[in-house]
Amino acid sequence: MDHTRDNPIIRFGAFWWGLGTFLIFALLLAVIWFFNRKDPETLEDVAAKARYETKAKVEKAQTESLPKEAIHAAIPAVAAKLASSKPAAVEKPDQVVAGSPTAAKLAAAPAVDTSAVDKAAPADGPIDPAVMELGKTQFVTCGACHGMNGEGGPIAPPLAKSEWVTGPISNLIRIQLRGLQGPITVAGKEYNFPAGMAALSYQTDEQIAAVLTYVRNSFGNKASAVTADQVKALRSEVGKPPLTVQDLAKP
Repeated sequence: MDHTRDNPIIRFGAFWWGLGTFLIFALLLAVIWFFNRKDPETLEDVAAKARYETKAKVEKAQTESLPKEAIHAAIPAVAAKLASSKPAAVEKPDQVVAGSPTAAKLAAAPAVDTSAVDKAAPADGPIDPAVMELGKTQFVTCGACHGMNGEGGPIAPPLAKSEWVTGPISNLIRIQLRGLQGPITVAGKEYNFPAGMAALSYQTDEQIAAVLTYVRNSFGNKASAVTADQVKALRSEVGKPPLTVQDLAKP
């Protein structure tokens, strides 16, 4: 056995050498960290940077095309015009107040005949790419609940490979114009969400036809296109209470 191992002076000195080496190493690491530290950059930081750059460009373009001085100068004339204008009564069923006489009248109206709409379904064939592109754009609103790939979500059932999507066209149009509430079974699974689907009747006939055509021919679905005339034929549904599955034709 090495006789120096029991020497307290040697052991004491080795301890302090080891401690000193450790402290020097820690100090070097601290210096390196201090001069190279950076705030972590997340995906949200990257996205925010791009948004702020775009915002700055938009504000610059707006300022160049319409200076604040021009806006302030136009305010008195616009205010005077608004003050002198008179409201006009406009009948808009999609803005009916729930519980009002108009809402009660619409709810009591006879059921619409959808047979003509479903019989007028065009034969399966090539879908106009322009219609699909418009439908894809309109689907951004639908995708917020149904999922951008039609997979469904916590507040809406799936559209992918749904028998309701590829079923009678009148069902989809009426749901779009009136909304839907209550349980619905899709591909053998029942869905019942606390808040039903809201009506999206503010869209034009062409927009509704396009988005329904897109849904019927995306996410594994394949069905005939929907036309603006079919949507127009069911516009009288606007303003009526939300539908339930019992109100729809069987898929």
